[in-house]
Amino acid sequence: MSDLTIRQATVADLPAIVAMLADDPLGATRETPGDPAPYRAAFARIDADPNQHLVVAERAGRVVGTLQLTLIPGLSRKGASRTLIEAVRIHADERGSGLGTELIQWAVRCSRNLGAAIVQLTSDATRADAHRFYERLGFEPSHVGFKLML
Repeated sequence: MSDLTIRQATVADLPAIVAMLADDPLGATRETPGDPAPYRAAFARIDADPNQHLVVAERAGRVVGTLQLTLIPGLSRKGASRTLIEAVRIHADERGSGLGTELIQWAVRCSRNLGAAIVQLTSDATRADAHRFYERLGFEPSHVGFKLML
């Protein structure tokens, strides 16, 4: 994947990122690509926080993947920090190309560089293919997650 660049996202990348977030059955029900205002506001908050790393994968000038990596300082495990991988999305044309593996490996390397002791992620319970993908990359299902929508 020598023609791939993983870089910090810019506000100009938002339409491509939001389109990827909306391009699956779950995202289609919760994203509104036609209304950029909430995404611009969220981007400004993410961009201002040094513990947030919103990146895009770019090939030939085209955004083809994205993820957000969050560094979380903690007290448990003798004060260990951890990172949380969120919003991993691959453009439909690139799925199955190895790009997802490249993005996750980038996130793991970045996590090490940030001094994290643990890399964690969540995946919707209905995404069985994604679960197999993460397990192939060495992630272990270890917890049961809960959410309270506010």
